[in-house]
Amino acid sequence: MKAVQDIIVRPVITENSMMMIEAKKYVFEVAKDATKPEIAKAVAEMFGVEVDCVNTINMKKKPKRMGYNRGYTKAWKKAIVTLKADSKTIEFFDGMM
Repeated sequence: MKAVQDIIVRPVITENSMMMIEAKKYVFEVAKDATKPEIAKAVAEMFGVEVDCVNTINMKKKPKRMGYNRGYTKAWKKAIVTLKADSKTIEFFDGMM
């Protein structure tokens, strides 16, 4: 069994993800091998909330250039976690609104 900290890597803080908070949807970067039930259990355990559903997206690497140097961004997995209507919000994101 993986630890909660191994499943949830970091929260994704973008303008679009901040607008989704009003609908009780939160965006996280998660481990590439994490499954939807593992993500739901990890979020519920870490933040003490009730998870309704989890949608995952595999973000592909993109080519980037900085002057002469070429490279790629890293490939990662994004999880959009929707909370139940009667669940409390995640306090970590409340301070950013």
